[in-house]
Amino acid sequence: MSLIPWQPLRELDHLRQQINHLFDDMVHSRRTESRFSKKENITWMPTIELQETDADIIVKAEVPGIDAKDLDVHISKDAVSIAGEHQEEKHTENKAFVHSEFRYGQFQRIVPLPVSVKHEQVKAEFKDGILTLILPKAEEVDSDVVKVDLTLQERAREAMTQQRQHEEHIQQTMHTRTMAELKNQTRR
Repeated sequence: MSLIPWQPLRELDHLRQQINHLFDDMVHSRRTESRFSKKENITWMPTIELQETDADIIVKAEVPGIDAKDLDVHISKDAVSIAGEHQEEKHTENKAFVHSEFRYGQFQRIVPLPVSVKHEQVKAEFKDGILTLILPKAEEVDSDVVKVDLTLQERAREAMTQQRQHEEHIQQTMHTRTMAELKNQTRR
């Protein structure tokens, strides 16, 4: 049996990446989860690099050992989903592995984008295990100014109070009538 050296810094880096992915999922998943279906049995997530230029958002994903035909890439106005599966190679020889750090299985990474993009005009390149997506930024649309009616909430609160008072009045009236009826029945 051979010993495998313990590499604490590599394990700490892996833990840091997992925590970053966890926070990314918690913070950004609410915005994007309705657009992309989450895959089941995810065993790993590709690392990404996100770069912003004046005109584009550039997303690079590291997916070593994956063929372009095995990638499933979807893009919306505010997120990118990269999914696929890395199949373990089947060996016909009877050689046993002592140690393997390759990642096998299904993967998915949903990357929220910092700005809206023109998702119909994407340029993609896949070379040497690096997927590069160039996403042109969408022109910023002047958002309409919306006035918030603060009295609406107060009016709703007043209506609820009036409804509650009306229901209490009905219950009190029914209770009074029931008690009066019971008194009449006990006198007879």
